This record gives sequence, C-alpha cells and structure tokens, in this order.
Amino acid sequence: MFSHSIGKIATLAAIAATATVLQAAPGLAFSSEAQQMCTGDAMRLCASEIPSISRVTACMVRNKHHVSPGCRAVMDREAAAARKREAAAN
Repeated sequence: MFSHSIGKIATLAAIAATATVLQAAPGLAFSSEAQQMCTGDAMRLCASEIPSISRVTACMVRNKHHVSPGCRAVMDREAAAARKREAAAN
C-alpha cells in the first residue's frame, strides 16, 4: 500500500512537472495531449528530481533531445503555435 501511494505521488508530480515544462517556454499552453505524451518522459528522465517541480522542469528542458518523439512533437508544435500567436500580437 505504501509503495502504491509513493508511485501515485510520483506520477502526480511528473504530471505537474510536465505541465510546468510546457508552460515554462514563453506562451506555451499545457494541453491534455502534452500531458499524455510527456508524462512518461518526465518519469523516465527526471524521476530523481521528483517531487521538486522546478528541478523536474529544468531536467526536462535539459533532456529535450532525449524525450520521446511524441513528446518532442507536442513541445515543438506548441512552441511554434506560441511564436505564431506572439507574432500576430505584435
């Protein structure tokens, strides 16, 4: 039971960190697709940084070249959309 609770807490921390990573870049919006595609990467690459969201965020940014293709695609697509929105606002 105890290990199940720790696993659940770690998963929730990874989800929160994934949201933070995707929001950390200017104008990125967190999406359910990003959560789905990137939570596993946060757990795989940055589990040692959990529960510190700021450390998981830094870890994900540092390891962007190691994230899964799906996560990278979501991150890149959301970054491109944010740049487009920023350009349209200026």
